[in-house]
Amino acid sequence: MLSFKKVLLTTAFAIALPSGLVADSAVDPRRDTYRQLELFGDVFERIKANYVEEVSDEELIESAIHGMLTRLDPHSSYLTPDSFKDMRVQTRGEFGGLGIEVTMENGFVKVVSPIDDTPAARAGIEAGDYITHLDDEAVLGLTLQEAVEKMRGKVGSELKITISREGVDSFDVTLERDVIKVRSVRHRIEDNIGYVRVSSFNEQTTPGLEKSIKAIQDELGDKMVGLVLDLRLNPGGLLTEAISVSDAFLEQGEIVSTRGRDNSNAQRFNARSGDLINGKPLVVLINGGSASASEIVAGALQDHRRAIIMGTQSFGKGSVQTIMPLLGNGAMRLTTSRYYTPSGRSIQAEGIAPDIIVEQAKIETLDTKGQRREADLRGALDNKGGTNGTSDKNDDDKTDEAAKPQDYQLDRALDLIQGIALYSSSNGASN
Repeated sequence: MLSFKKVLLTTAFAIALPSGLVADSAVDPRRDTYRQLELFGDVFERIKANYVEEVSDEELIESAIHGMLTRLDPHSSYLTPDSFKDMRVQTRGEFGGLGIEVTMENGFVKVVSPIDDTPAARAGIEAGDYITHLDDEAVLGLTLQEAVEKMRGKVGSELKITISREGVDSFDVTLERDVIKVRSVRHRIEDNIGYVRVSSFNEQTTPGLEKSIKAIQDELGDKMVGLVLDLRLNPGGLLTEAISVSDAFLEQGEIVSTRGRDNSNAQRFNARSGDLINGKPLVVLINGGSASASEIVAGALQDHRRAIIMGTQSFGKGSVQTIMPLLGNGAMRLTTSRYYTPSGRSIQAEGIAPDIIVEQAKIETLDTKGQRREADLRGALDNKGGTNGTSDKNDDDKTDEAAKPQDYQLDRALDLIQGIALYSSSNGASN
């Protein structure tokens, strides 16, 4: 019976050599490849014969494939049949787990962003956190896919994760696994300005965006002065959805291009006519948790000067992964190209720099009780026929405002749109 090593080498030679040719080790540049394949077969046989516990051929081959892909870059990986099934479910907008989008960095699992309204988000997990242990077992040494599989499990079961966060001591968080139903688009109205939050890019994103904008327009009508598109902590998703969302606000021009090792296979995606908000002011919010598809949208709208990008530097994931089904119903996620913004920028490891940098901050109200005003001066003239509201009403408004949760970046985006609208209306009136 032929050994695995001999079968492997025989197969390699049969595939590599065209009919009628003979391998000459002195001139064949693939000689080193065959030598490495022989090394692999030798290691395989030694493990089978001498490892302390019996290991199946399937386990060894899958582990070898895992290692081959994960050594390429943080985003290439092997998907077992179960993982491949979960991935397809996830892109449809529903999957099981903790609700954390992650990547691998320095051997640890790094949180790209928690998903809205999931166990991870409710527990306060933040973008940039490192997960160092799962149920007290070190993550170091695991592949990203292995770590993700450990975080998944039966709905209702618990998992303790150890978090390392800059500036604080490591701490444990116990999360209960749940069915993660991703509602990728939410909306509301803020002072005649539409606010749309996109938390991920799945098959439901574009329909959700169109539905949200229509609802805002139906409620505000001609009073709508602009839109805030919130892509903060959005880890990305489907490239097709990123293109579609960008196209929703662009009348023409390139949205994104992808280029692989062979430039002749480059692809360019262009916008079609039609802007869902008819050219009204648009501000896009991004931060360090905005990655991949989010950066495509922000980069396209920035390059076309269709939107003002506000917030902080984005994550910088500028590579495209292609899912390739394999024999046995598994698949591999392989990085096949980089994507570029319309101006030709690659954002790999760089990210999108906002037009206006606004760090997230807490607003502190200063005590102004000691400040004197005109009305406090001796002999000040009365305000006859004035239309100002009462001081009691102003105090009530301040109380209500203080009771609202503060989002400094969003407040600045709303202020900017209001300013643009005021300038546009006054400029139009003077012409």
